[in-house]
Amino acid sequence: MASSPLGRPTRGTTGTNRLRRNDRWIAASRAFLRAEDALVIDLGFGASGVTAFELATRLRRVRDDAEVRGLEIDPTRVATADAQLAEVQAGRTPFASDLPVSFARGGFEVPLPAGRRPAVIRAMNVLRQYDERDVPDAWRTMAARLAPGGLLVEGTCDEIGRIASWVDVDAAGEPVRFTISLRLADLEHPGIVAERLPKALIHRNVPGERVHALLADLDREWERAAALSTFGATQRFLAAVTALRAQGWPVEGGRTRWRLGELTLPWAAVAPLPGR
Repeated sequence: MASSPLGRPTRGTTGTNRLRRNDRWIAASRAFLRAEDALVIDLGFGASGVTAFELATRLRRVRDDAEVRGLEIDPTRVATADAQLAEVQAGRTPFASDLPVSFARGGFEVPLPAGRRPAVIRAMNVLRQYDERDVPDAWRTMAARLAPGGLLVEGTCDEIGRIASWVDVDAAGEPVRFTISLRLADLEHPGIVAERLPKALIHRNVPGERVHALLADLDREWERAAALSTFGATQRFLAAVTALRAQGWPVEGGRTRWRLGELTLPWAAVAPLPGR
């Protein structure tokens, strides 16, 4: 247990299924699937341990040796999560009583016993109250705790988990991918994700920046595909993403991920322009 955790307490807001899109991403990640030790950190889990329980449930469907450890700076939140875990283990919740979850006090230093290094660190809605200039150091500090080939997933989502975006950061602390993930049903326009961009990008959604151009192009193609709404929002989104790729945007993945409302690009395609 860390005596002086690095970082500031988060707002603590959380909720059932808020991070389901992110859970799905981690479960499919190479870093998790190929890890020798399938340990995943839920950093800054908030006022409830529910996101850790949900993450472990979803990860265990993919690897039965998956393990989740929730970390929080606030000791009261850790105590609350431990009490919730006791209820889970007693079989008084919908979660499996043998769910491989634990909680501890910690921050960006990611304290772990016996020198363990996690395959993935998830830090959603953790950097929102920081300055943009603080982000690279935070990334490097967390990433330094990863196992070789590990992954840091840092980003933001709305309160009910319908709009999310995140950055994949490698074990060297370098950003490698940017993903948006949207609930397509009832979606008015994909550019709504601008409100939930990671801290490294949220202030860069202005003319002249790459991320602004991406969201503008995505909204335009979404409008152009409006006629496909008759066949559902998924078909409309598929058409918009296909058009983006045809324009030269280096969209990664394929229709299987796009159907989930996901759009992933290399970080270089959206990275803030230097000197701005």
